[in-house]
Amino acid sequence: MKRSGDMNELDIKLNEYYGGKVVRKDLTKSIKEGANVPSYVLEYLLGMYCATDNEEDIEQGVSMVKQVLANNYVRPDEAEKIKSKIRERGHYKIIDKVSAKLNEHTDCYEGTIFNININKVLIDDAYIKKYEKLLCGGIWCIIDMEYLYDENVKGSPFSIASLKPIQMPATDMEDYLEGRKHFTLNEWIEVICRSVGMEPDNLDEKTRWHLVARMIPFVENNYNLCELGPRGTGKSYVYDELSPYSILISGGQTTVANLFYNMGRHQVGLVGTWDVVAFDEVAGIHMNDKDGIQIMKGYMANGSFSRGKESINANASMVFVGNINGSIENLVRVSHLLSPFPKEMIDTAFFDRFHHYLPGWEIPKMRPEYFTDAYGFISDYFSECLRELRKQNFGGAIQKYFRLGKDLNQRDTIAVKRTVSGLLKLLFPDGNYEKEDVRQCLEYALIGRRRIKEQLNKIGGLEFYDFHFSYIDLEDGEERFVSPPECGGSTLIPEGERQPGSLYSVAHQPGDGQIGLVRLDLQVMPGNGKFTHTGFGSGSAISDELKEAVNFCRSNLSRISQSAKFAESEMHMKATDINGIGTLQGLELAVFISLISGLTGRSVQPQMCVLGSMSIGGTIIPTNELAGALQIASDAGAKRILIPVADMMQYGKVPADLIAQFSLEVYSTPVDAAFKALGIK
Repeated sequence: MKRSGDMNELDIKLNEYYGGKVVRKDLTKSIKEGANVPSYVLEYLLGMYCATDNEEDIEQGVSMVKQVLANNYVRPDEAEKIKSKIRERGHYKIIDKVSAKLNEHTDCYEGTIFNININKVLIDDAYIKKYEKLLCGGIWCIIDMEYLYDENVKGSPFSIASLKPIQMPATDMEDYLEGRKHFTLNEWIEVICRSVGMEPDNLDEKTRWHLVARMIPFVENNYNLCELGPRGTGKSYVYDELSPYSILISGGQTTVANLFYNMGRHQVGLVGTWDVVAFDEVAGIHMNDKDGIQIMKGYMANGSFSRGKESINANASMVFVGNINGSIENLVRVSHLLSPFPKEMIDTAFFDRFHHYLPGWEIPKMRPEYFTDAYGFISDYFSECLRELRKQNFGGAIQKYFRLGKDLNQRDTIAVKRTVSGLLKLLFPDGNYEKEDVRQCLEYALIGRRRIKEQLNKIGGLEFYDFHFSYIDLEDGEERFVSPPECGGSTLIPEGERQPGSLYSVAHQPGDGQIGLVRLDLQVMPGNGKFTHTGFGSGSAISDELKEAVNFCRSNLSRISQSAKFAESEMHMKATDINGIGTLQGLELAVFISLISGLTGRSVQPQMCVLGSMSIGGTIIPTNELAGALQIASDAGAKRILIPVADMMQYGKVPADLIAQFSLEVYSTPVDAAFKALGIK
């Protein structure tokens, strides 16, 4: 890790082109340990006193900041001490968080000053008009408090003489854009990472891009981002600490009045006064109003909502962060990546509004070496620049060089364009990007939106089958496909030859008919014809199906191989219920083929999935829910499908794009199926 005071080339460039607008992040970290205030508050003060690269001046500035905090920042445990100072001196400056609300009975605005624990202090209307965020959660301010006790006057003896939000008065965007020209893309990504307090030298490229993507809601209006992952990866930090224009809703409890519109006060809620509204711990999100989720869905779709007779527009981006318990591999296999959301929000229409799913599991848990000691933008300056960039739109950059693939519908297209626009604003705010820069942003955007689409497919089925995202290079006409790294399709049915007796099939659960992928594995040893099994579930129906398959194999083995002897072998078969459907039915044919494969020592063709079944005597039964079974096979990575000829009648109900993904082997009898599964001509 870089030592405090050592300036590398990037530090020197930052101080050269952004002098007075950068700060050494170790200063923030060291001071923050003793003061529980947001980073943008500390860096506002550091920007006032430490905007230099001179070590002596920095030391003096840090001492001044510490003195200001020691004298003026209100610690909750010292609230009474500060109140006494205000009383004794008559007035006193403090640093604290202030919120306000209208008292309808007195027709006045009353404030709450949090740490010092003063309520119902009068706030001048002019401050409310100038700083509306006082009404929506509160803002950190430098406050000149006064004390005047009059026994004849009701209300608090404390009053606010002056109030100044802790944020920069103005932003020179020309300076910000001009300075960007002197940095390479990699250098600028490092600047962004260090500006949010992370050390890029200790992070891989993928993690750096994820950290940048966390900032998209700050530069894009009405952008909907979801990030789920393990605890301790800093998911909520950026929305709570780094900008005075974002608010983090902890605990998940909220109301329509608080979030959108208060009918009683005729007042727009959080989405109208903040640039970013982030929900922490999505598992605990609860809307006290029955129509809350519906209003949220409408707002996330088009940035507007209706209350009473009014239709109201707002620009706030929505962010949903939460924790995933257990391994991603297991979650991908048995459920979906949106399962941490509460049941009332497990709705395809709601999730389809998400523009990007950021994989929090690809970001390491925060350790000391991941925090930077180098220079980065003062948080308040950076947040002001990002806010100005919300006025721009770079989404049209895609069509200059690329065309999106046919699987992207209108909502997918909008989502990808929004993400690309946000990334380009963050990485190339001056608009000086090249084709390959756009390609990088486009592929990142496509993967994040496809991750959403894949989960919609798992939840909603065939309605969302078209998630094989691609883009076409307008220069060479080549179509390129993208896929999330955790996509189960590439690993569930792996490439290459499997052990004899091993194959994949699709089973269904009795009763509700739920279908899922199953892997059969067979162990063959010398014996006397004994057959045992595990993993199929219990019940007489399952037992009867297995007996039918075993008896059919015993009777027909000689039609396939003269050398294999059923009576001289002992067989143990294990069924792995990959999708967790429970009791497995409809596997008679798959069991038969697995036995033939194991007894003959011939492997089933690579990446094949067996569909269809058979009754006693070998009568073929068509596939249960052909379209759904094919989709499951596709998701699992199957390239070959063994399918009964009777299934041809159902082809009209299956999307042509789905069928085109496979090489089909059609069979008419169980023995015919065994020959084709084993590749025997």
